[in-house]
Amino acid sequence: SFFAGWSLFWMSAAILRGVLRDPNIPLSWARRFWGRGLVWIARCQLVRHPGFIPEPGKPYIFVMNHQSLFDIVAAFVAIPVNIRFIAKKVLRLIPFLGWYMLATGMVFIDRNKREDAVKSLDEACDKIRSGISILVYPEGTRSRDGLILPFKKGPFVMAIQAGVPIVPVAIEGCQNLLERDSLRIQGGRVDIAIGQPIPTANLSVDDRDALMERVRNALIDLHLTIGGRGGERSTVYAAGDSSSAAVAALSTAASAPKLA
Repeated sequence: SFFAGWSLFWMSAAILRGVLRDPNIPLSWARRFWGRGLVWIARCQLVRHPGFIPEPGKPYIFVMNHQSLFDIVAAFVAIPVNIRFIAKKVLRLIPFLGWYMLATGMVFIDRNKREDAVKSLDEACDKIRSGISILVYPEGTRSRDGLILPFKKGPFVMAIQAGVPIVPVAIEGCQNLLERDSLRIQGGRVDIAIGQPIPTANLSVDDRDALMERVRNALIDLHLTIGGRGGERSTVYAAGDSSSAAVAALSTAASAPKLA
């Protein structure tokens, strides 16, 4: 299909450029050309709602709800800074995809052994602190009904260890544009909004659960403002209290953990 051909063309160009020059250049191509081209091909009306504008050169961890594979395209177009993804280290060996990820400086995690996992997490955090921004899908899978699912804890451990702000990003409509387990794209409207950053400075791993619930509640609120269904809200975090002491206290009060 033209969708695949368009992606292969820009992936090949990114590999050549990324190997020879700054990897930020092919990432900007993904935002300016690849993503915008696919939005046009898909006959997608992408609506970016007013919200937080990320500062270029400052690292963030963007946390986004997951509805379909087209979420990635929409994120590249709507988030006005270069973004990278967390990927399993084994993906580097896949032709074209692995080459593209290496050329654009994606962040790899090795989960095979605990020692390797800890080392790769430290390396990933160093990369983030150096100024790169990443996008994660903490639900771990695509929602079938549009409701925001429980979060996995890994991204929040990384955010605390890296000490960078978490920015919630809500998306709605991608599940209709590209349905789960389907490659057939049909035109439609996709809404996306970037929320205010949530700081992680001075937090410890003990604050992980409270931070996770705070971010999830913020994402649910944001999702509702753009016409989404939101999700089951946690009552652990008291909305409006952003002090690290409150977050730590709430973390202690949190009972059963969510998904590991």
